[in-house]
Amino acid sequence: MKVITETFSISTLGNSTLVDITKSVEEILFKIGLSEGQVTIFIPGATAGVTTIEYEPGLLQDFPEALERIAPSHISYHHDATWQDGNGHAHVRASMIGPSLSVPFQNRQLLLGTWQQIVVVDCDVRPRKRRVIVQFIGQ
Repeated sequence: MKVITETFSISTLGNSTLVDITKSVEEILFKIGLSEGQVTIFIPGATAGVTTIEYEPGLLQDFPEALERIAPSHISYHHDATWQDGNGHAHVRASMIGPSLSVPFQNRQLLLGTWQQIVVVDCDVRPRKRRVIVQFIGQ
């Protein structure tokens, strides 16, 4: 078994927008040459998460709207009272999504469903440059 860790950066718009990173992960998998195993995708930071979704226009609207219903941006958060940065809702949303995702691969291909893409959800209140860590374990 080998363990290979790579990183790449993405630019985001914040406000619970989604960025499809599937191609970036696939390109790294192809480059490193492992044929079978699993990859963990991890987002450092407390206001972004990673998940899978069908990356299509309707869900690109539905997902942020669902997050707004679950952790509204217009209500008071204790975090905001402590830090006055207005992103308490972003921390709550990112915590619910989670900072990492594991995806198996075989024959140098991610074993995602037909309509399933890997996405970063940046919940912060402003555009950000995010680092994405991908760690492959396999052979």
